[in-house]
Amino acid sequence: MTSQANVIPVQSGLPEFEDRDNQETKYTTCYMCACRCGIKVTVEDNKVRFIQGNPNHPINKGVLCAKGNSGIMKQYSPAKLSSPLLRKPGTERGAGEFEEISWDQALDMLEKRLSHIRATDPKKLAYFTGRDQMQALTGMWASQFGTINWAAHGGFCSVNMAAGGLYTMGHAFWEFGDPDWDNTKYFMMWGVAEDHSSNPIKLGLKKLKERGAKFVAVNPVRTGYQAIADEWVAIRPGTDAVLALSMVHVLLKNKLVDEEFLIRYTNSPQLVVNTPGQKGDGLFYRGESGEIQVWDLVKEEYVDANLPDINPALFGEFTMPDGTPVRTAMTIMIDKYMDEQYAPENAAKECGVSAEDIERMALEMAHVAFKETITIDVEWTDWAGRKQDKFIGRPVSMHAMRGISAHSNGFQTCRAIHLLQVLLGTIDCPGGHLAKPPFPKHVPPGIKPAKEMAPNTPLKSPPLGFPTCPEDLAIDADGNPLRIDKAYSWDAPVSCHGLMHMVISNAVKGDPYEIDTLMLFMANMAWNSSMNTAQTMDMLCEKKEDGEYKIPFIVCSDAFNSEMVAYSDLVLPDTTYLERYDTISMLDRPISEPHAACDSVRIPVVQPDRNVMSWQEVMVEMAGRLGFPAFSKPEGGRKYEGYKDFIVNFEKEPGIGFLAGYRGKDGDKSLRGEPNPRQWEAYEENEGFFEMHLEPNQRYMRHANKDYLELAKEAAWVGSTNQIVIELYSEKIQTFRLAGQGLYDGPMPTEEHHKERLVKYFDPLPTYYMPLEEQRIDREEYPFHAVNQRPMFMYHSWDSQNAWLRQIMSQNYLFMNRVAAEKMGIDDLSWVWVESHNGKIRVQIKHMEGTNEQTVWTWNAIAKRGGAWGLSDDANEATDAFLMNHLISELLPQKGDNEDRVTNSDPITGQAAWYDLRVKITPAAPGETGAWPSFSALKSQPNAKPSPDMLSYTSHENVNLNRPMSDILTRGEK
Repeated sequence: MTSQANVIPVQSGLPEFEDRDNQETKYTTCYMCACRCGIKVTVEDNKVRFIQGNPNHPINKGVLCAKGNSGIMKQYSPAKLSSPLLRKPGTERGAGEFEEISWDQALDMLEKRLSHIRATDPKKLAYFTGRDQMQALTGMWASQFGTINWAAHGGFCSVNMAAGGLYTMGHAFWEFGDPDWDNTKYFMMWGVAEDHSSNPIKLGLKKLKERGAKFVAVNPVRTGYQAIADEWVAIRPGTDAVLALSMVHVLLKNKLVDEEFLIRYTNSPQLVVNTPGQKGDGLFYRGESGEIQVWDLVKEEYVDANLPDINPALFGEFTMPDGTPVRTAMTIMIDKYMDEQYAPENAAKECGVSAEDIERMALEMAHVAFKETITIDVEWTDWAGRKQDKFIGRPVSMHAMRGISAHSNGFQTCRAIHLLQVLLGTIDCPGGHLAKPPFPKHVPPGIKPAKEMAPNTPLKSPPLGFPTCPEDLAIDADGNPLRIDKAYSWDAPVSCHGLMHMVISNAVKGDPYEIDTLMLFMANMAWNSSMNTAQTMDMLCEKKEDGEYKIPFIVCSDAFNSEMVAYSDLVLPDTTYLERYDTISMLDRPISEPHAACDSVRIPVVQPDRNVMSWQEVMVEMAGRLGFPAFSKPEGGRKYEGYKDFIVNFEKEPGIGFLAGYRGKDGDKSLRGEPNPRQWEAYEENEGFFEMHLEPNQRYMRHANKDYLELAKEAAWVGSTNQIVIELYSEKIQTFRLAGQGLYDGPMPTEEHHKERLVKYFDPLPTYYMPLEEQRIDREEYPFHAVNQRPMFMYHSWDSQNAWLRQIMSQNYLFMNRVAAEKMGIDDLSWVWVESHNGKIRVQIKHMEGTNEQTVWTWNAIAKRGGAWGLSDDANEATDAFLMNHLISELLPQKGDNEDRVTNSDPITGQAAWYDLRVKITPAAPGETGAWPSFSALKSQPNAKPSPDMLSYTSHENVNLNRPMSDILTRGEK
C-alpha cells in the first residue's frame, strides 16, 4: 500500500499560466553567430521570455539553431560587463586590477589621447575589430581619423575565400554567393564546418535531399553537414587545390568544358604576351588604344576583346604585327593543367583521394552539367543589348569556406575551385553558383588601399582595398611597409582584409614602427584569436627598458569579460545584441539572397540594466568630439545626434546610405532615395528587414545581364554597366610575379625572400603548392595534420559561457582516427602530449572513424581561462579543455640561417594559416592528466556577479501539472 503522505493530489483543471496580455513580440536580428537570422523575441517586463525564428525572414525562414534559441542565456550571463573600467595605477597589465569610472571620464580620456594622435601621427592608432558586422562604419571611422591601421577579422578568417572569388569572377562563396539550392543536381562542399551560414545551409541541404540531388563533401573530418553527404571525400588537409586541378585535368583531357561560356564570359580567349625573361611577359597584349586584343576567327584579324559580336579564337599562338609572340590564355591553361603533375594518379599521392575517385567525380559533374542541362524560359538581354530567349543552367554547384581559406595556399585553392566551376559553365546560371546582391563586382572591385596620411586629415581612400599592381602597395619609397600589420607590403601584397594576427607582434617589435594606442573591438587577442596564446599574452605585457609598455595604451570594447579585458588599460562595456540599434548593411556584409537584395537591423528588445553604451554610439560620439569632417556641419558642430540619426541621414553618395530599404521622404523608395526620417520605424514595422526581389529577367548571368547591371549601377553596387569579365588568367597577379623577377616598370622588392615568394606563388593561373609551414618542418617528425573547427552549437569564445550550450559541450577532445590511434597504442580517452615545432600541449584523445587517418582535430575555442566569461576558476573549460593555438606560430619556422621570419600566412593575401599545423603525438605518463598549459584564474571585475554553481533562467514560477495516466493517454482523442 502507498502511504497517505506519498499521494499526489490530481489537479481538476489546468493551473493558471502566465498572463500573455503583458507580453509583446519584438523583431530583431540574431547575433549568436555570423548567420544573421531574423528572430522574434517575446518580452515581458523588460525580460526575454523566449526567442523564436522569424518565419518571414529571408535568411532563416523561421529556422533557428541551438545558438539562436539560447540567446536568452547570453542576455542573462554573469559575464556581462557593467561599467567602464580603468586599470588601477601602479598595477600590472594582465593582473585584472580595475576601478570603475564614469562614461564621461572614459570618453574624455579616450578623446584626449586620440585627439593628440590624430593631430601628430595618425598611424600611431591601430584599430582592429574582431567578429563584428559593422565594418562599413568602423572602416569609415578609421578613414576619417586618418589611420591606415584598421582592419577586421577577415585576415585570420576568410580573406582567401573573398579575394579568391573577387579576383576571379567578382563574387565568392558564403556572403557573396550561394548554390542554387532549388535547381542544382550535383553539389560539392569543400572545407565547410557547421558554423558558417548554418541555417540557410541546413535548409538548402534539405531541398537537395528531397529532390535526390547528389551531395559530395570534401573535408578531412566527417561531422555535421559531411555526415549526411552521399559521398565523403576524406582529403588530406591543404591539398584541395591539387584535387580540384586534377579534376580540371580530367575535364580538359576529355574535352568536357563549356567553350561557349569561356568565349563569351571569360578572358580565356585574350592574347597573352609570351616573351619569357623579358619585361611585359605574361601581360595581355594591347592595341594602340590600350584595349586587350583577341584573334577574330571570322574577320581573321586582331580586334578589341571588349567588342560585341566578335568570334574570338579560344586556342592558338600568334605573332602580332610588331613581332610580339602571343598565345591565348586558354592555351596557357591547356599547357599547365595537362601536365602530368595534375594527372589523377599523381594528384592522388598528394591529396589522398584515389585516382579512380578523382576521375569519376570529374566525369559525374561533366555529365550533370552537359547531359542534364536545365533551362528557364525567360527572355533576357545581355550587356551588348542582344536578346536571349532563355537562361541555360548547368546544375552543378559548389560551396567552400575556412577549411580551404585558412591555409597558406588558400588563395590559389579558392581560385582553383572557381576555375573548376567556370570550365563547367556553372557560374550564376540556373542550378549553379549564384551571386548575391550587391555582387558580382567588376574584377576586382575598384577600391585601392590608402597609403597617404597627414595630421587631422581623412584618408583619400579606405584603409582596405584591392591592389591590381605593385604601384597600389602601401609601402614607402624604400619599399618598407606603411601599415603596422604589413598588409599591402611585399610580405602580403593582396591582403584585402589586413593581417590582424600580426598587429601585436609587429607593434611590440616596433617593426615597422611603434604605435601609441591599440584599440580593439570584439577581438579576443589574449586568447583564442591569437595564433599563439601564451606568447601573445607575454607580448601584451612586454616593457621597454624604461619600464613603459611597448604597446603604451590598449582600449577594448566588449559586452563580456573576455580574456582580453585583463590585458586592457581602458575597457568600454558594450551592449548585447538584444539591447542595441545596429545595421546589417549592403555597404558591409549583406544578408541578400541570390534573387533578392536584402538588409536588416537590430532594434532593442530590452533595455540595459547596466551602465553600458553600444560601440556604435561610441564611434559616432568620438567622431563628433574629434570633429571628423563627415560627422561635422560646414559651419562647425556635430552633424548627427547619435547612431540612429547617423544611419538615417548619412549618404555615401546622393541617395545611398547604410540602409537600402524604405528610403525617400515617404519611405516608398528602394536602394536609392533621399533620407527618410522614419526609416528606423519602417524597419521595425516590417519585422526588422528589407527585401526587394529581382525581376525574373535579372536573376541569372548577372555578370553579363544588361537589366541587372543597370539596376546595380543605379544602386551604386557597380561603377559601370560594362560586362563583368571572369578572369581565369589574372594579369593583376602576374604584375607582382614580374616585380619578383625584376622585370617590372615600377616598384620591385629588394629582399631575396620576397623576390622568391613573388616568383613562386604569384601564378596568374590557379596552382597548387605545399603549405609554407610544411615546407619548413620535418614532416616525418610531425606526421599528423592538426586542424580545428567550430561546432554548430557554439561560436568563437562567445558561447561556452552560455549555460544552455555548455550542457552540450564543456570540454573538447582531440579526435583521432581509431586505426591510427590503435597502431600507436593510444587508448580512447587517454591523455597525450601533442607537440609542434612551436609548442606543446596535453590533451585528452577521443577515437573516431570519420577523420582522415593523417589528421587530428578538435572543436575551436571551447577552452577558457579560469575566471573569464563568468565561469568559475575550476570550470571544465579551464581545467580539461584546450586551445590548439599554443602550437601555432604567427611566424614561419626559420629557414636555415636566413632571417626571413615572415608571417605564417598566405604569401598573396596574408590569410592566417591556422590549418597548416603539423604535430607529433605521444602518450602521457601515468598520472599526467588535465589540460596543459594552464594559467592562473583571472580576477573578477568590479561589480561582477559571482559565478553560480547552477545557472538557470525563468521569467515565471514553474507550473507543475499533475495529471492521471488515463488523462495523459486519452487527451486529444475525439
